[in-house]
Amino acid sequence: MAGLLDGLEIGKRALFTNQLWLNTIGHNIANVNTPGYSRQRVDIHPTDPQDSPQGSIGTGVEATGIRQVRDLFLNQQYRNTNKSLGQWTARDKTLSQIEALFNEPKPGSLSDLLDKFWASWSGLSVDPTLTSARTDLVAQTKMLTGGFNRIYNQLQDLSKSVDNDIVLSIDKVNQIASDIATLNQQISRSELGGQTANDLRDRRDYLIDQLSEYVDVNVREQKNNTTTVYIGSLAIVDGTSSYKIGTRKINSGEMTTNQIVWEGTTKEIKNFDGQLKGLIDTRDSIVPQYMGLLDEMAQGLITSVNAIHQTGYGLSDSTGLNFFDPLKFGAATISINSDIERDNSLIAAAGAEGQPGDNSKALAISYLRNSSVMLGGTASISEFYSSMIGKIGVEASKAKNSKDNYELLAGQVDSARQSIQGVSLDEEMTQMIKYQHAFDAAARVITTMDQALATIIQEMGIVGR
Repeated sequence: MAGLLDGLEIGKRALFTNQLWLNTIGHNIANVNTPGYSRQRVDIHPTDPQDSPQGSIGTGVEATGIRQVRDLFLNQQYRNTNKSLGQWTARDKTLSQIEALFNEPKPGSLSDLLDKFWASWSGLSVDPTLTSARTDLVAQTKMLTGGFNRIYNQLQDLSKSVDNDIVLSIDKVNQIASDIATLNQQISRSELGGQTANDLRDRRDYLIDQLSEYVDVNVREQKNNTTTVYIGSLAIVDGTSSYKIGTRKINSGEMTTNQIVWEGTTKEIKNFDGQLKGLIDTRDSIVPQYMGLLDEMAQGLITSVNAIHQTGYGLSDSTGLNFFDPLKFGAATISINSDIERDNSLIAAAGAEGQPGDNSKALAISYLRNSSVMLGGTASISEFYSSMIGKIGVEASKAKNSKDNYELLAGQVDSARQSIQGVSLDEEMTQMIKYQHAFDAAARVITTMDQALATIIQEMGIVGR
């Protein structure tokens, strides 16, 4: 009698265990497209056997828990790759925008305007008395200076845009950190009884993956099942608490930018990686570098042209005039002398007084096109500009290639990670059939034991009555 009851218990345990497997498989299938979800498996083992005169008799099976299938090494490798991807993505975006601003070598670009400026001086040298040639020179000069002004101002606007992106990224980092702290609290409470909050852990790990795009993160799990998340060596999440990053305004050259600090303090945070590092580098180094080179080019043009023009004579023997306004000494403000703009007869094309047909100064200025007036007399203005455009192209190509490489690497690491912890519908369907048959068999065991008990209870001892 007791043996049959034990058989019923074995069948019941098997039924419950296989039902739990089927429920877990259904949960996996339901979350096949859920970002960050890790497939789950039921841990089972045989229950303790019973001793009998015939030896140890098995008592069935039981589930000891439901676990996530995760690879901690691949998770960390993905986060390290994602950090580099975020950094190069930010640099690629900015450098692509800088390339678009210069728009080389298309009509209307700065090199095109510079060529037309030199050509106008050459045209004036043919006949310095022609009003049309002087009018053309003034017009081409205004277009050239306007080109300098436009590109410099657009670079300033780009820097401000990047600075705004930094603020938005900080808000995102703070939101993710706050969400991780909230999940830490929920996980700690859920796992007090020894259970594992798999779905909450998935959400927390997914948030940490997202955070790794913005900053370099290091994670340590504590004994109470919460995590401490570090940016470098400083914790942004510690258990159920999160610490916010903030900004404070500082003057940086001609602009006001946001310095990254711990909120409520003036302590600057410098050890960034990820997208924030890419944004900071572009705002503080890359964009200012090209603004400085553009300034240097404009200053070289102003200085070299003015130096010759001051020694020349206009149609009415005016002399000593600057062609470019010397008070507007830079790419942001470069401008033709307002007196010359109003009266183009003041353009000093002649090299001697009383000779309005003389073209020596116009020729001398047109020869500046190929004169080494930049970089300490080692490069012409055009060569300097070509070198700058080449530098932009090289850096933009490097950023794009690095972004593409890290994008490919992140995809490969994620694929390897998903092959371990992701949900495969084919595998889950196979597992479902397996445990469905096991469930059916367990139900058959219970039915068989029930029939045996019925035979004993209802039919034994009634023969011959």
